[in-house]
Amino acid sequence: MVELEIVQLAASEMKNFSYLIYCPETLIGAAVDPSLRPEVLIAAAEERGVTLKLLLNTHGHRDHTAGNALIREQSGAQLAAHRDDVPEAEIPLGDGNTLEMGSGRIEVLHTPGHSPGSLVFKCGAQIITGDTLFVSRCGRADLNGSDVRKLYTSLQRLKKLPPETHVWPGHDYGPTPSSTLGWELEHNDFIRCTDLESFIRLRMG
Repeated sequence: MVELEIVQLAASEMKNFSYLIYCPETLIGAAVDPSLRPEVLIAAAEERGVTLKLLLNTHGHRDHTAGNALIREQSGAQLAAHRDDVPEAEIPLGDGNTLEMGSGRIEVLHTPGHSPGSLVFKCGAQIITGDTLFVSRCGRADLNGSDVRKLYTSLQRLKKLPPETHVWPGHDYGPTPSSTLGWELEHNDFIRCTDLESFIRLRMG
């Protein structure tokens, strides 16, 4: 199984990141969260000779999905997301699904909390975490559809991944654009919380 390449791209004035995932052998790829500047993702794919087959959304908030239409129109990529957040998804995704990407594979983790249909995309030892986990922080849990208890459970699940796992967040909110799970377990108070009550006080306080 080939390790997929991940390219991080600045995608909005709201510090959004979008991502290009592609197989270096076949140059088959996926666009993730095109946000408000989908042309940046399209240009990154063209620059590398990547053919976009899938359009993935980590969740359904507009600052992540606003560019979906342009990506689909220009590439013909199929939209894949959790239908709790993105009802129009052509490929409905849930926990445990896998997506073949050339000679590589993307694993899907359902991580509700920030939104009902939040997903994390795992590519070997790398995870694209959307608004579930940021560098040094985590997503909000006070929005319509948010659930702070589910967010706690989702973070507890992520913290069990190997510490060398590379974290690619949905926004540039931390001291660095990306990190590792090991770094988060040392510096991120939200993922370090060991009980629900402490997490609720920290996240909702």
